[in-house]
Amino acid sequence: MNQNIQQEIELYVGHRSWRCWCTRRLLARHGYRFDVIDAGADSQLRSWLTHFSGRKTLPYVFVDARPVGGLSEIRSLERSGALEHLVRGEV
Repeated sequence: MNQNIQQEIELYVGHRSWRCWCTRRLLARHGYRFDVIDAGADSQLRSWLTHFSGRKTLPYVFVDARPVGGLSEIRSLERSGALEHLVRGEV
């Protein structure tokens, strides 16, 4: 992937979460640059994420400020090839 055309990726994680670790690893394995935001100890941030996403679990991924989902959604997008298009800003 051409790193110059990548959309901004934000990954909200919690403490000692296997799903968060797997999501980080998946994104890193593809060479994507991403910011990791630790929401584990920030109850206000977790409350906002829950309200915004309708989910109480982490991780949660945003691409270009668009909510994408957690590990299951990222894996599904990866398998379909849509993750690459999303990160490139083609969708």
